[in-house]
Amino acid sequence: MKNLAGERRHARQNMGWKVRKTIVMVGMMGAGKTAVGKALAEMLDVPFLDSDAEIERAANMSIAEIFARDGEAFFRDKESQVIGRLLDAEVKGVLSTGGGAFLAEANRRMISQRGISVCLEADLPLLWNRVRHKDSRPLLRTPNPYATLAALYETRAPVYALADLRLRTRAEYSIAEMAQRVLDALRSHPDVLAEVT
Repeated sequence: MKNLAGERRHARQNMGWKVRKTIVMVGMMGAGKTAVGKALAEMLDVPFLDSDAEIERAANMSIAEIFARDGEAFFRDKESQVIGRLLDAEVKGVLSTGGGAFLAEANRRMISQRGISVCLEADLPLLWNRVRHKDSRPLLRTPNPYATLAALYETRAPVYALADLRLRTRAEYSIAEMAQRVLDALRSHPDVLAEVT
C-alpha cells in the first residue's frame, strides 16, 4: 500500500515557483525590505538583489559617502538607473530598494510596468527601534534623528500607499513569517508568480 502522506510531502518538496516579474520591496528604512526580501528570494529560489548594494559596488563607495561627496540628487539619478537595469534582467528575482526610491514617480512607473511593488508597512516606534543604533543612514545624521525619521514617515506614507501590495509588519513577526505573508499575497497575482510542479 502506498504511503499517501509521504507522496504528498514529496510532491510539496518538488513544487516550485515561476517568477514572471521582479518583486520589488519598498518602504521605510527599517521596515525589513532586505531581510524579508532575502528570505522570500530563498523561498522562491530566485536571485536577491539590493539596489543600494549595487550602487555601492558600482561606485566603490558607501551610500553615506556618495551622499556626502555628490549629494542626494546625484544618488537618486544613479538609483533610478540601477533599478531600471535590475528590472530588465532576464532572470527575475526579488529586489530590495532604498527607502527613497519609490518616491520618484518615474521609479514607481518603471516598477509598476516591469515588476510589482510590495510595501512593508511598520509603525514609527518599530522603525525607530530598528534604525536608531545604525550609523549607515545618511538621512538620519541630524541633531534630532527621531524627529527626522518621523517627518520622513509622515511625508512618505501616502506615496508608499500607492504600492501594488501592502503588508503590515510587526515586531512579533519573524523574518520567515513575514516572507511567507508576502508569498501568500503574491499568489493572487499569477502574472507575477505561478506555482509549478
